[in-house]
Amino acid sequence: MATIDLTPDSIRIRLTPAEKLWALRGDVTVPRSAVTAVTVQPDGLRAPRGIRAPGLGLPGARKVGTWRGRAGKEFVSVRANQPAVRITLTGQRYDALVIGADDAAAVAKAVRR
Repeated sequence: MATIDLTPDSIRIRLTPAEKLWALRGDVTVPRSAVTAVTVQPDGLRAPRGIRAPGLGLPGARKVGTWRGRAGKEFVSVRANQPAVRITLTGQRYDALVIGADDAAAVAKAVRR
């Protein structure tokens, strides 16, 4: 399961080795100054927008990778029965990060600080 590491200047999404393989990429780091919004998504599997390209999508179980759609490009790491945090960005490779978290409200609050 991906973890979110927060520093005063950056947000780092640390992926497990399996997630790196499924997503076809390594960890994701963005500056905190690029964050424009943070929301909690009650159903992490329904949160990604667009189509997967590239990444893993197991219906009803797991989504990891890049999703592309009208809203832009999102990096996603979510699993079934878990809420997610959507971190909307500006001026970065991804327009949003959608990361599953057991306590998504606490994670969202920490990112907003």
